[in-house]
Amino acid sequence: MEKVKKSRAIYWILFLISVGVFFGVYAVGGGYCSLILPFNVTLFAMALDLM
Repeated sequence: MEKVKKSRAIYWILFLISVGVFFGVYAVGGGYCSLILPFNVTLFAMALDLM
């Protein structure tokens, strides 16, 4: 059996968008930027194929 290689490009795109949202929320709300961190970490792990 061969492993099928999945495309992770969508996860990299979503990760970069979430980083942009993180800095946008930081500029507006300051301390509320920690609410975006779970998305950043999860999408980064999925982009690196750790999950």
